[in-house]
Amino acid sequence: MASVERFKYSNRVVIKSILGRPDGGLGLAGERVVVGGWVKLFKEKPNKDASQAPAPAVVSVAHDLTCSEVLMLRMPLLRNLARIFGKGVSSTPPPLPPPKQPEIADKTPVEPVPSVAFLLVNDGSCVANLQVVVDSNMVLLVQVMAIGVSILVEGVLEQQSEPGKHLVELKAEKILHVGVVDSKNYPLAKAKISLESIRPSPHLRVRTTTVASITRMRSDVSHATHKFFQNMGFIYVHMPIITTTGFKDHSRMFQVTTLFKRTDDKGELSTVSNRENISLEVVKGAIREKSKRVDELKRSDSNKEVLLAALGDLQKANELALQLEEQWRSAYVAKMDFTKDFFSCEAYLSVSARLHLESYACGLSSVYTVGPVFQANDSPSKKQLAEMWMVEVELAFAELEDIMNCAEEFLKFLCQSILDDCLDDLKFLSKKVDKSCITRLQSLVSSAFARISYTEALEHLKKATDKTFKTKVEWGINLSDEHERFLVDEIYKQPIIVYDYPKELKPFYVHVKDDGKTVSAFDIIAPKGGVLVRGSRKEERLDMITARIQELGLPKEQYDWYLDLRRHGTVKHSGFSLAIEDLIMFAVGLEDINDAIPFPRTCGYINA
Repeated sequence: MASVERFKYSNRVVIKSILGRPDGGLGLAGERVVVGGWVKLFKEKPNKDASQAPAPAVVSVAHDLTCSEVLMLRMPLLRNLARIFGKGVSSTPPPLPPPKQPEIADKTPVEPVPSVAFLLVNDGSCVANLQVVVDSNMVLLVQVMAIGVSILVEGVLEQQSEPGKHLVELKAEKILHVGVVDSKNYPLAKAKISLESIRPSPHLRVRTTTVASITRMRSDVSHATHKFFQNMGFIYVHMPIITTTGFKDHSRMFQVTTLFKRTDDKGELSTVSNRENISLEVVKGAIREKSKRVDELKRSDSNKEVLLAALGDLQKANELALQLEEQWRSAYVAKMDFTKDFFSCEAYLSVSARLHLESYACGLSSVYTVGPVFQANDSPSKKQLAEMWMVEVELAFAELEDIMNCAEEFLKFLCQSILDDCLDDLKFLSKKVDKSCITRLQSLVSSAFARISYTEALEHLKKATDKTFKTKVEWGINLSDEHERFLVDEIYKQPIIVYDYPKELKPFYVHVKDDGKTVSAFDIIAPKGGVLVRGSRKEERLDMITARIQELGLPKEQYDWYLDLRRHGTVKHSGFSLAIEDLIMFAVGLEDINDAIPFPRTCGYINA
């Protein structure tokens, strides 16, 4: 008989090691195991073998029982109905009231009908739930029959007594632990719940099957990332998240400072006009309300003109907020003496590790890193977060075509890994989120990515005379979401790589081509997912990159260390980045990026 595999660091058995076997766990029937997890669903039935069970203890009642209370004690079905309609028994039994004086307590024995609880328990290791059968003579069943209750139970695996999804169940013999829940205040108490409704509870939502599946996929992507690059001989390096290097006109950055703790000569915190600060808060409050209004209009399929007006109003409010924030920051920063700050200079949370990663590529040749990046972007969007996790790669001695090949193979490897390792999760998510998620991943893996220049992309868009785009198609525009969707969904019907962008659209460090107008940059765009990978060949020529820094008005002293890479042993090198959240949205078919990360941070919202 097959032996069950126990988790190395506790005495329990992981549910996946039972239900994930080719035989569905049937070969483990008769094995004694300890299983722990959280109750997902439950039901109660009368115990057919009550005559063989130990006689239940006599209940001594110190107060008069109503007719309904007697019926619920004797009939489990009525307890279930009462619980459904809000008059059931709570997770913990209420205290008995004091005996009425001078009445003598009624000692009439009341024998509740023996019953059995069938609990679907999940420990997070897989989609499948293990059915645990608990007899009423072991524990007060109302304590374990609630969604979210944690339970650690010892018993014997048996062939399932009734037809169901799985072949085996656990017949409980000993309850080792019960963690009760307050069902009235537990946000996941309902059996069916939407992703939107549980976003305010990021610390608990992983207990839902949907979020658990997404989290397991994130884990697989991280593991596959290391597997791919380690097999290819890359070296994993840790990059800083605090930096002095900014990206003007490229991203908004969080400033790191301890000066807010300092006081001025009068012993008061140095501030700018309270009126300006209050005005900014008022505008931000209005933005939140306008965003809610736009979401409501989208959900209600309202008149298109009304929706467009609301969107325009929201855009104006955002523009005003940006102006006020810039005024506030400029006035405040002007009063701050950063020589007295922790780092003795201005410091920021990094929006990318790419510049620092270059320095290690120019010594180790092929490197990668995985870590958080931060963007203080306060524009409301379902595709942007203040904190995201980024895979970033850099190769020395690599041309643009080399890095495009690497990025394409890496993206396909990740998607194939999800298909191989998370198929059960994908099958579940295809029913709950997007029925086409599996075929979409399979299509990406099997496709040869079409490669087109930015100029060719514009030509395709201009030829679409029967399609009206919000943004006029002309040289120098940033390809919008609708442009990208049209290219991958209508023209190519497969992932594409767009390369050779106008230099004005890309950062200063990207290699300028001989025409002086375009740069060696590329984006991988996929159906449903938009841009999944951004990459470029870096500018290795000292004179060219110095000219770009001056052209954009960037402070040269801030990049002096970076220019050293060109002064000493310069080499052609290229790299790319992939946001894990973007890949998860693509793979699952999620509409909101807040559902693709464990603890989302966005403008105006942070919880836990």
